[in-house]
Amino acid sequence: MSDPFKTGRRDAAYGDRMTPRFDCTGLVVADMAASLAFYRRLGLDVPAEADALPHVEHVLPGGLRLLWDTDETYRSFDPDTALSSGPGRVTLGFACAGPAEVDKVWADLTGAGYRGLKEPWDAVWGQRYAIVLDPDGNSIDLFAAL
Repeated sequence: MSDPFKTGRRDAAYGDRMTPRFDCTGLVVADMAASLAFYRRLGLDVPAEADALPHVEHVLPGGLRLLWDTDETYRSFDPDTALSSGPGRVTLGFACAGPAEVDKVWADLTGAGYRGLKEPWDAVWGQRYAIVLDPDGNSIDLFAAL
């Protein structure tokens, strides 16, 4: 007889019907070219010809996908949506090789005209940290262990 509190095989959250798997994060953008230029500066290898597309997908290391849709594309399937701008509830984090790289990337992005939200600082949780906004106002966290 087994004890019910012991770990063992767990049934999928939805029984045998399906097993959802986190696969992607999507961003709705006002200007595809401007958004992709920003993420290229962070090292994503998105082809230049994607700048003119209404929907772009980029596979990240490990298989997770980052997706971009223009405002128009998003409204094509949800015309009544109220699209927000400015810092919101989504934050994307980019790990840097070390504290100096946090400072370097911050300087590169803000020097290129992107809005810095919080200059690099040594956070109490043991990381060098900075926050910059992408062209659509999404918070982009830059961090590295101290």
